[in-house]
Amino acid sequence: MANVAIVDDEANIRETVAFALQREGHQVKTFADGSEAWTAFQSSLPDVAVLDILMPRLDGLELCRRLRALSETLPIIFVTSKDDELDRILGLELGADDYLCKPFSVRELVARVRVLLRRSARRAESPKPAETIVRVGSLELDPQRFLVRWKGTDIDLTVTEFLMLQALVRYPGHVKTRQQLTRDGYSHDNYISERTIDTHVKRLRKKFETVDPSFDRIETVYGMGYRYQPERT
Repeated sequence: MANVAIVDDEANIRETVAFALQREGHQVKTFADGSEAWTAFQSSLPDVAVLDILMPRLDGLELCRRLRALSETLPIIFVTSKDDELDRILGLELGADDYLCKPFSVRELVARVRVLLRRSARRAESPKPAETIVRVGSLELDPQRFLVRWKGTDIDLTVTEFLMLQALVRYPGHVKTRQQLTRDGYSHDNYISERTIDTHVKRLRKKFETVDPSFDRIETVYGMGYRYQPERT
């Protein structure tokens, strides 16, 4: 059972999604706008936040930005129009884990919440034996708990960012196309564009550069995709 927050100015969406998640055993709180939700989140964060983008008083993008300032690992799912690609890109740049396009299947949303909760739970598990840790030069990945470390410093990634980094690191030096990274980062067909993948890679680089300004291991292979280039020994 988890605490799930639904933030949407459409009452029918709030009620329908809340009912479906409650049937799964979750505790659900609903909010009609971002400002109301932000007031509540400052006292207690949910386990998952489902945010509409277009809302009065405080929109979903600004709410996501504020939430990411409080927690880099809180799972966030955006709900947006199929045609609003710019909003989806901005949401991903701000750190959303996933998004659904309206109109969406409630069963699909419940399934994605389930996946994000399962992955988040792994972070809190006791460390696994050393052999489960993937090491490539100064990089360490713990696939069981979705944890990343660079030169001994922890890097907080969203679930999708972790999955894409893991896909790149699995075969160091090999090029991964944007289509391949889409399959690795998303288990569903959700109108993922090449710009979405570029946005994730941009955020990955930025997070590593924050702790190591010289980080340059994720290379762009123009016309093809990306690759993780291990350090030369």
